[in-house]
Amino acid sequence: MKTKSGVVKWGLLALFILTGFVQSMAQTVVKGKIVDAFSKEPLQYVSVVFKGGRGTVTDSLGQYTLRSSGNISVILISYVGYKTIQRDIVVGKEQNIDFELETDPKAVYNVTVSTNKRAKYRNKNNPAVDLIRRVIDNKPLNRPEKYDYVEYDQYEKLEVSLSSVPEKLANNRMLRKYQFLFENVDSTKLQGKTLLPVYLEEKLAQKYYRKNPEKTKTIVRGEKRVNYGEYIDNDGVSSYLNRLIMDIDIYDNNIPLFTYQFLSPIADLAPTFYMYYIRDTITDETGNKLIKMYFTPRNTNDLLFRGNMFITLDGNYAVQKLDMFLSRNVNLNFVRELRVDLDFEKNPDGRYHLSKSNVMAEAAVTKGSSGGFFGERTVSFKNYKINEAKPDSVYDGPATVKLEKVDKLPDAFWQQNRHDTLTATESKVYSNIDSLEKMPSFRRTLAFATFLLAGYTSFGPFEMGPAAAFYGFNPVEGFKLRLGGRTTPKLSKRIYFETYGAYGFKDERWKYFLSTTYSLNNKSIYTFPLKFIRASYQHDTKIPGQELQFVQEDNFFLSFKRGLNDKWIYNDIFKLEYVHEFQNRLSYTLGFRNWRHTPAGSIVYNKFNNGVLQNIASINTSEISAQVRWAPKEQFYQGKVYRIPIINKYPIFTLRYTAGVKGLFNSEYNYQNINLRVEKRVFMSQLGYSDMVLEGGYTFGSAPYPLLTIHRANQTYAYQLNSYNLMNFQEFVSDQFAALSIDHHFNGLIFNRIPLLRKLKLRELLTMKVIYGGIRDENNPDKNPDLIKFPELNGQTTTFSLNRKPYIEGSVGVGNIFKIFRVDLVRRFNYKENPNISTWGVRARFKFDF
Repeated sequence: MKTKSGVVKWGLLALFILTGFVQSMAQTVVKGKIVDAFSKEPLQYVSVVFKGGRGTVTDSLGQYTLRSSGNISVILISYVGYKTIQRDIVVGKEQNIDFELETDPKAVYNVTVSTNKRAKYRNKNNPAVDLIRRVIDNKPLNRPEKYDYVEYDQYEKLEVSLSSVPEKLANNRMLRKYQFLFENVDSTKLQGKTLLPVYLEEKLAQKYYRKNPEKTKTIVRGEKRVNYGEYIDNDGVSSYLNRLIMDIDIYDNNIPLFTYQFLSPIADLAPTFYMYYIRDTITDETGNKLIKMYFTPRNTNDLLFRGNMFITLDGNYAVQKLDMFLSRNVNLNFVRELRVDLDFEKNPDGRYHLSKSNVMAEAAVTKGSSGGFFGERTVSFKNYKINEAKPDSVYDGPATVKLEKVDKLPDAFWQQNRHDTLTATESKVYSNIDSLEKMPSFRRTLAFATFLLAGYTSFGPFEMGPAAAFYGFNPVEGFKLRLGGRTTPKLSKRIYFETYGAYGFKDERWKYFLSTTYSLNNKSIYTFPLKFIRASYQHDTKIPGQELQFVQEDNFFLSFKRGLNDKWIYNDIFKLEYVHEFQNRLSYTLGFRNWRHTPAGSIVYNKFNNGVLQNIASINTSEISAQVRWAPKEQFYQGKVYRIPIINKYPIFTLRYTAGVKGLFNSEYNYQNINLRVEKRVFMSQLGYSDMVLEGGYTFGSAPYPLLTIHRANQTYAYQLNSYNLMNFQEFVSDQFAALSIDHHFNGLIFNRIPLLRKLKLRELLTMKVIYGGIRDENNPDKNPDLIKFPELNGQTTTFSLNRKPYIEGSVGVGNIFKIFRVDLVRRFNYKENPNISTWGVRARFKFDF
């Protein structure tokens, strides 16, 4: 029985193997590659199936393998937007069949768009989304960077106008002198509104691109713009306006406009945030088939567009034309309307390049107001050439080169080289603004506006200010009056003087400042690029560790402080410095400082001398310093006192070295300090952006704590970005530290989705600040009795080392309150045992932003 059973088992096994072998011999195998018939590019996810049976899809290389043991002799190849192919095959054999698919507009357009608002929109099995994904996949092939060489002529025109100026204002008796401005209006550009041009600039350049090694070159042939005179930074105005309305590249994931990043409708993540609908199939004037695609945001409060794009069906899946605009509900201040129109032209190889870009925007204080501002930026491209090599000499030198006297070209040059003729209204703008700038009444108006905004008022070669520093108060000086001013280029373009005098009614002391600056490039010392030598002397008070942005320390509004504001020093500082800036935004500063500081308030300098506590009246030190700063592609508006940055995506690096030299002008200490600071705005598309600052420093040698790094603290009620808002003045010092600050703006990512809040257009903020550092034993007064002791108040130490434990504070905030305010709830996470500190706080900040 066992023998018989074994025979049966072996027989069944042999039969099974034989059957499998026969089946494998009869299996049908079809392999191949599928490409686009026009571009010859491989197609991914093409469906390849046995008719009536199972199938597969192609991989990223367009390759497929199909297997079957059945008797089906027909396979089907289908892909959205292409003609379906049916092909006979030989059953039971392995064969290799390649396919070239041709586009089929009917297949793409054969979709029913329901008008039922309750119908749920889906990306899955949506021909419109399938088509837009194909556009996204082909973006690298439709960009200029796809070519080895590209060159073209580019013309830019930027215009700003007042829209719908009220007749009462235009006919006002006080404005009779300015009637020539009100008569120059355009009623044809914006339907139903009149435009009064107040700003115009033009630029003509030749552009070159080389792929390998990659290099771009811009040769500026001509520049022209209106000039409002000395009271306005005309370069800064131009930079700011061009930052608001930048070049539009629809193939980029993000489109920068009004200092924000809008998600492109063909961004990699666009199908997550947009909805797409195929509207029509059309034929252009050259006979090319185009799909008209409508797109709209899923959430109308997000920074997204609505509009139509026309997509080619020639295998390139390129954008041939695009018209888009903003939703009325978008979380953007002051902008009532924004429209973008892009036109493309075909290259000799069948692909498309941008031929004209037009961006129009209207803004007003309120969306319901009748008047406002209208801005338009037009960029056109001509003489577009591809893959025509140029000598390497064309790309040598800096990336941007301006020909001589580009801003002084005659009208005949512009009439001959403009890509489009100026309208009758536009042609009068230059002469009108030139006449306006020369009018004494207009200059007086600008002078008054400058006093209100910047705090300076001019008296010919001298200007007085800043007004916000005229009056202040603090616990050491009591009421403090200050009066100062400086000379202007009207006195001299080479030599500048600045001074102020102040008096404290409590300490009954005079304070003063005097500086002399010599310009080495015969330009104003408030105009980029700077190149000057300055000598100054200052006798005044200061809070150790306080560092302010865009305001004077004597500013009246900063006189109000929380907690004990009793840490002060009297400074006597002589400073000599040389500043040199370059066009590429690289700059360096060489300096010398002799500094005597005397403690005031609760600060007392004491140290042990032979076991006896001795009072130190003051500290003297002389320092030499060098600083290198690189801010690639930095933009700013030059104010009367400060440069107001126009923040972009590029980082800023600052490296500073300082050395104290003992014996030099009674200097008492030898030490060296090195500090590196890196700051950058990181854009994260629909997640908002983060302002990040990384900083570190190290002090070599032995020095008392007032000469170490006193970390920036803030005891005002204003939220300060570069300070620790719940740290007390002079609370922490270090001779080595590393710090990280992240200030993230969500741009309404959460509030835009809450029905009751979305109309308020509030914006969420999240901030974290961490500093890690400490003091070596040789610089720690607790371990080195030869050093000045940390100050005490009522027997409690008030200045500390970080003790190798980081100081951490964070905040959550709400921005865009009434469009101008930011309010943060700040939390201090550690070092809560220190005296007179706050663990929670509410801070506010004023910020004008779109």
